[in-house]
Amino acid sequence: MTVPAPVFSDDQAEAYDQVSDLLAQSGVDLENEALLPPREGAACSVLAVLGRAGSGKTLLLARLAEDLTAAGVEVVSGDWEGKRRKDRRTLAILAPTNKAASVLRTRGVPATTIHRILYTPVYDPEYEHIADWLAGTGDKPDIEGLSTEALERAFVFYQAHNSIPGALAAAGLRGSDFITGWKRREDPLDIGFVDESSMLDDRQLDDLKEIFPTLVLFGDPAQLAPVGQSGEMAFDGLPAPAKLELSRVHRQDADSPILDLAHALFEPEVTFERFETLVEDAAARDDRVQMLPRMQAALMARSPALVWRNKTRIKLITAFRTAYGAPLDALLPGEPLVCDGIELPLKHRKKRIDLEARGLIKGAQVIYLGAGRKPGFSRLHVVGAEAPEVSAASIVKIELPDEEEPFIPFAARMGATFLHGAAVTIHKAQGSQWDTVQVFAPDLSAAAWAGRSEAGQPLWKRLAYVAITRASERLIWVTRNRLARPDVPLGTDDLSVAPAPLELVRQEEGEG
Repeated sequence: MTVPAPVFSDDQAEAYDQVSDLLAQSGVDLENEALLPPREGAACSVLAVLGRAGSGKTLLLARLAEDLTAAGVEVVSGDWEGKRRKDRRTLAILAPTNKAASVLRTRGVPATTIHRILYTPVYDPEYEHIADWLAGTGDKPDIEGLSTEALERAFVFYQAHNSIPGALAAAGLRGSDFITGWKRREDPLDIGFVDESSMLDDRQLDDLKEIFPTLVLFGDPAQLAPVGQSGEMAFDGLPAPAKLELSRVHRQDADSPILDLAHALFEPEVTFERFETLVEDAAARDDRVQMLPRMQAALMARSPALVWRNKTRIKLITAFRTAYGAPLDALLPGEPLVCDGIELPLKHRKKRIDLEARGLIKGAQVIYLGAGRKPGFSRLHVVGAEAPEVSAASIVKIELPDEEEPFIPFAARMGATFLHGAAVTIHKAQGSQWDTVQVFAPDLSAAAWAGRSEAGQPLWKRLAYVAITRASERLIWVTRNRLARPDVPLGTDDLSVAPAPLELVRQEEGEG
């Protein structure tokens, strides 16, 4: 059955035309599917497509990417780029986090993270021949120790999933066999699309402008600005003609109660008390919105409670661990974590790049699977990563109420650091999306009472907007500081795993 092409609204059609004009200036003619070689040394041209939740930004991005591919532009992923050619035109579709990239991939858009583009892999020459063959740019190789059957498994996987690392895993190889290291990108790319660009800071935008002569940002100006940006988004500094506004609601159908609530926040007369009445009314007529007096611990295991204050976050995490009977000196399989960065000295810079490029970047959501084979190592499921099951040297910090220093149940001497992820701040939740989201309303009430503003809007409204729009299916508005105990113990049976787990961290001197 042929799927009908999406029907654009007037503002989407106008944005499509303006992006097409920008691409035509760079030598990519979408209307006639004609390509000119890229111009060397061209200055970066930036265009921003902006709109609130449900305005159709992702639909527009996906359609543009599809049309660019049809015109002969090659999509560049974070794991394989193929051989460079002077006449080749390329497109990279980027997101700031693994989770945000994963949301795009579930919609059929081949996205990768910004980090995976800023840093390029160094390939083993022997296995690079396999990648060339899979990508259609080389002959079928004859690799010692790799059977014809293994190569065929790789071929079948690549045809279905278009992933070089996944195909090599299907052949029985590991990522560490294929990718021997990472280096900062030296060569420029071509066309870049950046989703969730409200999360970009000025430094990241400057990095991208050095790499892409043509850059299109897709972002939501109603979200929270990155920390350190003084309440402004990186795209706010663009001239007015370079900022396109989308307004019509598309996502989740026009009658979505979640989107109705999100858009109601921008009515000047809506106070916090009035907004809670709107939530209550929505819950009374639609089961996609619920108003509950207690947080649901079972949901926090996979979809973190969203809060404003760190103090609230720590209290909810403590209540979550208590409800599941988690000991202080150990983690239970199934507990959620959030990567807080990589603690490695400068001499291990390559190892840091390797860890980050494979998914363990700051803010990444992770599920603890159990202890690793080596002291201080953990088996982890990186949420949103294409190959999610990894093993890494870990430093886990459990923060406690009224304690200045976190409790560390176990730790390697150096490696990836983690905080507990049963609750996260709304700032940290940007770029992520879950089927069901629990919002801790007392924190938003406190923000409303504080009377703070950001970029001309009451802070509580911006917080509520970001929190609400993280929910794709169901919103739970929690009104009291209470936790409902879980009915079943924590587990990991619900997690999908990669065809062949990647051993991210190998034992090296001074590493474990």
